[in-house]
Amino acid sequence: MAAAKVKPTKMKTKKVFSDYVISVTIFIVMTVVFVTTLYPFLNSLAISLNAASDTVRGGITIYPRQFTIDNYKNIFTNEKIYRAYGVTIARTVIGTIGGLLVTGAMSFALSRKTLVFRRFYTIMCLIPMYFGGGLIPTYIITRSLGLVNNFWVYIIPSLVNIWNMILMRSYFAGVPDALEESARIDGASYFTVFFRIFWPVSTPIIATIALYFGVQHWNDWYVPTIYMIGREDLKPMTCVLLSIINEAAYAERMAAAGASAEAIGHAAQGVKTVNSRSITMATMIVSIIPIIAIYPFLQRYFIKGIMIGSIKG
Repeated sequence: MAAAKVKPTKMKTKKVFSDYVISVTIFIVMTVVFVTTLYPFLNSLAISLNAASDTVRGGITIYPRQFTIDNYKNIFTNEKIYRAYGVTIARTVIGTIGGLLVTGAMSFALSRKTLVFRRFYTIMCLIPMYFGGGLIPTYIITRSLGLVNNFWVYIIPSLVNIWNMILMRSYFAGVPDALEESARIDGASYFTVFFRIFWPVSTPIIATIALYFGVQHWNDWYVPTIYMIGREDLKPMTCVLLSIINEAAYAERMAAAGASAEAIGHAAQGVKTVNSRSITMATMIVSIIPIIAIYPFLQRYFIKGIMIGSIKG
């Protein structure tokens, strides 16, 4: 006769007063952190959806007092914005893919213990990470390469990022050597090992570095300000949005000085507003929405890649 199965019983631990105190404290702290983190975004969104003429009164918290989408209309009726978005998207896509390939290949090479002068190459990479050449020498070199007023000034100088290289090298160094050795025995080249073995098993760090490169290219305004003089057709979204904010602020100052409606409209190039704060918040929302939309899909890879990259090496 088979023995009857005895279901394991779970032992219930009785909570003491200190457990409740800790739980309540953690809940309060996390609530405060959540509110302080979310409130600035909600406040900015509310101001961007509020009538510019009403924003000057202040007192807007997390919802618009006079709902309107005129601030966004002012942005997207600007003829430059769509071309600028195209430049930004092209720069972000090409720059991210190129940065991943070049920085990843460099990281893979420096992670190989058999690389001759490996330590020397690593030191030579770390020196410019701490000591920069300065703006004038960088500009002279960039101009001598023919990259001034050229779209590729966005791509080529940023193909290698030393900090991203260190993270990827640390991750690649943790991949078991047996994977590479077995592939090499089968006749695989280093390119095959990199793309067919290391690339598929390194999804967390690749997603993390892709996010780094993408945010860098999407938000950058410094490079076009320095190297795109007189090429408005190659200005990215950040520069165009900044010009819209400046036009709105100038129109606001002229309105405060009592200028005529015709002069204000000419100065603002169609941006009709009496308070630049509303359109400033609208431009900020327009610039960060794509990053916010992409981040949830990369979050789990991002956290895992950062943890592994920071522990190893």
